Amino acid sequence: MLIKPDPATPEGEAVIDLAEMMDELQEDTGEWPGADTVDILGGWLGRFTFAVSESFASQVTGRAWVLRQWDRDSDEVTLWSDEASALAALAQHVRSSWDNVVGSDGVPYCPPADDRTAVDLYYGPKVYRGDEGYTLYAADISRCVRTPRSLSLSDAEDCAEANSTAVFHPMEGPDDEGLPCIEIAGILVFAYLDADRGAVRVSVHLDTTDEQLIRADSTVPMQVEIETATVFDNLTPPPAPAEPTGWKARIWRLARRTALSHGRERRQGG
Repeated sequence: MLIKPDPATPEGEAVIDLAEMMDELQEDTGEWPGADTVDILGGWLGRFTFAVSESFASQVTGRAWVLRQWDRDSDEVTLWSDEASALAALAQHVRSSWDNVVGSDGVPYCPPADDRTAVDLYYGPKVYRGDEGYTLYAADISRCVRTPRSLSLSDAEDCAEANSTAVFHPMEGPDDEGLPCIEIAGILVFAYLDADRGAVRVSVHLDTTDEQLIRADSTVPMQVEIETATVFDNLTPPPAPAEPTGWKARIWRLARRTALSHGRERRQGG
């Protein structure tokens, strides 16, 4: 099936223009000379852009400890979730090779039990490490995420896209003053063990919520559940108070009649 370009669209108009230019070349020369054809196509392609229109943002999703070990025979890089684990792996290598340094000044016959002390004694100062050494440092783990053009809680694709970019921010260690947190669409949810309260605490912070999720009344639609019980829900306005029934209705009518009667007496007496 042949494709008919639509002159009402920029693309279709460009295709028609190219066809006309090639027809003119055919009429003038009786063929499509290579040099002339290249010039025509070069100018025609210059009307287009092939750049990716989607914008991507760099997002830090975590941190890793990078351990590099080298000697005369090998050069190895490994990743670790925390510094203590990387040091433990390095210390294991150090202890298995301790005979290489026994007898040096200040080096005991047996390796120390403390990982960092063992590593420091084995490798010594950086300037004296020679052909064997290591580096250990922390580095961010990042990813490129598509910047959403729109975000609607009523659109399943928008929600799935936002959910796929959620990030967990762990504590870097017991001495870290921060708390474990998950971030999604600017919303921060902290979940942690609180020794002061003796409880599991969950804290939701909405200060940085994506503005597309904020309602006209400046609130964020939210439902919080624990197991199967809903403990918070602001998705719908609270129901209107129900009309009283039975004896409550009789008391309400009596009180209303009494109030109206007293009001008339005061007006008449005045």
